[in-house]
Amino acid sequence: MKKAYSVKCAWDAQARVWYVSETNVPGLATESATVEAMTRKLRALIPELLSLNVGAGAVEVPVELLWRKQELISVRGTRPTAYSSKPA
Repeated sequence: MKKAYSVKCAWDAQARVWYVSETNVPGLATESATVEAMTRKLRALIPELLSLNVGAGAVEVPVELLWRKQELISVRGTRPTAYSSKPA
């Protein structure tokens, strides 16, 4: 069975970039401004790093990409309208 690899990316709000926060791909560390750009980078870097560090040749390996971004969302003091299940 092939080893599965995972890459967790997080958003750095101060630097305004996505970065690799956790991975089991040896030597992987990178950042990008967008998810799309990060995905392109990872698709190029992961095969190269696996080939150099693990000796993986021309094979396909499963890679799970996970994204995490936390935001603060303002909530105004309005209350939702009450819902009644009783017939009118």
